[in-house]
Amino acid sequence: MKRIGLLHHPKLPATQPMAERMAAEAEALGVDTWIGSTWNEAAVAAHIADLDLLVTLGGDGSILRTARMACKQDVPLLGVKMGRLGFLAELEPEEWAAALPRLLAGDYWLEKRMMLYAEYHRGQECRAYEALNDVVVSRGSLARIVRLEAYIDGSYLTTYAADGLIVSTATGSTAYALAAGGPILPPELENFVLIPIAAHLTMNRAIVLGQGDRVEVRIHTDHQAILTVDGQFEYDLQDGDLVSVQASPHTSRFVRLQDRTYFYRTLMNRLG
Repeated sequence: MKRIGLLHHPKLPATQPMAERMAAEAEALGVDTWIGSTWNEAAVAAHIADLDLLVTLGGDGSILRTARMACKQDVPLLGVKMGRLGFLAELEPEEWAAALPRLLAGDYWLEKRMMLYAEYHRGQECRAYEALNDVVVSRGSLARIVRLEAYIDGSYLTTYAADGLIVSTATGSTAYALAAGGPILPPELENFVLIPIAAHLTMNRAIVLGQGDRVEVRIHTDHQAILTVDGQFEYDLQDGDLVSVQASPHTSRFVRLQDRTYFYRTLMNRLG
């Protein structure tokens, strides 16, 4: 590795001085570094093509944001846990100095994680999004169900009467999908899951879909509904709007220093 980017979180003050200390340690070993913010997408886009690794300092939200920026350039990620949860992070801050020589020696493995590609359609309008965790169609602020007409590969599945519908990757199976009663999938699995939220008098079971499947959801509502991507972007939906979700052509690549069974240890630790 010749050049490493270190991304701090602008709302977590401790992350910027930590990034500066980590940069100093890397440069002492002959590695060029760049420091930026996970919220400054323009700056990341300007530097990312020259980077061999992106290191995020923060929580899982920082990693999700960085993954969407890095996937098209195929730059691997390494998460340093300075947030609350840390399902995706690999290191604690104090482990960086010991981990750095291993990184430079190539003593690590790369874990590929499937991402989602979502499109939102309203008439002739179309917007596209990438997600590492999930794409969610749900009711807005009113505690009233929405009706979500679901299709798989163009074939009608059912109409959910529910608070919403989660389309989750294996990575997202430990996030909102888990809270909604979905299954936990190992991160390398190239499947995604369809999970209704608080379904009322309709199908309430999760469905595991193959990587090549496409889900389409037509919204039927007389009040506000919303589309959220990785829990970080929110868009208003109207009656008749269509959301389609399928596997992205891009993947996220995570640098791992732990052995390949780390996921289950992390899972048990996080679940107490």
